[in-house]
Amino acid sequence: MAVRVGFVGCGGMARGHMKTLAEMKDAKMVAFCDVQKDRAESAATEYKGTAYTDHREMLEREDLQALYTVVPPGAHTDAEIMAAKKGIHLFIEKPVAATLGKAREIEAAIRASGVVSSVGYHWRYQDSTAVAKEKLANRTVGMVLGYWMGGLPGVPWWRVMSGSAGQMVEQTTHIFDLARYLVGDVRRVFSFQALRTLTDVPNLDVPDFGTALLEFENGAIGTFSNTCALDFGYTVGLHIVCRNMVIEVGSRIIESGNAVPMENKTNPNAAENRAFIDAVKTGKRDAILSDYSDAVRTLAVTLAANESAATGKPVALKE
Repeated sequence: MAVRVGFVGCGGMARGHMKTLAEMKDAKMVAFCDVQKDRAESAATEYKGTAYTDHREMLEREDLQALYTVVPPGAHTDAEIMAAKKGIHLFIEKPVAATLGKAREIEAAIRASGVVSSVGYHWRYQDSTAVAKEKLANRTVGMVLGYWMGGLPGVPWWRVMSGSAGQMVEQTTHIFDLARYLVGDVRRVFSFQALRTLTDVPNLDVPDFGTALLEFENGAIGTFSNTCALDFGYTVGLHIVCRNMVIEVGSRIIESGNAVPMENKTNPNAAENRAFIDAVKTGKRDAILSDYSDAVRTLAVTLAANESAATGKPVALKE
């Protein structure tokens, strides 16, 4: 039988997941919730389900096996907790919360229930990521360079710290997470962030420039820089430097001056959804590359960058 799926959040990112699930014969979307009624109704009409504007009502009325929560960081409240207590498996888009306290609360509910959890760090599912991980298995990483430099997203919640927690938490999180996956966990973070040029944009209080210096537990060092002040997409990437080798993840591997392109044939969005639905059906979680607890560790790194920028001091990460 097909896995019965519900959605909390029916915006653009959610629509991508819906499109993928619609192509799976073993997944059936039956319920759609969004605070904007028209978005919930549009999705419900397209996929022949029921529309809601209150996730609590949806979770009480519907017989769901899996729930996708695709909402802004600050909108994570009790949906995941309610679902976990009902034994509903969870796919959660990144970042998993706006505060570490809320993330820990949700994490505790997931652990207590034993439900499957998966978080949408889809870059982990790229073919090039698997190649990079294999190449780094017996190498000493010296330095990691991360970038996310582009424009300002149009949605209003992204432009305020209370909604998005800033670019490092909401957007550059993909790069921090990929670095954690390939290099290892982080011991300490020191960051500078500033609102320098977007002061004329109404209702905006997020920094438009930021840099974080990371010390990894294995001794590697990293710098991660981002900006949302451009009116064009400039660069997004992760470069890992070892002795005589640089991996530009997703692009190429350079060894002793010889460059070899990295190929990506797998659709990472489809792969992460496939891994989740399979885990719900079988209970086998090996193909899930980022569960909730792992994603909380990525969140902790980006929130530490915010804390460091606010205090002017390095922040040590603790379990």
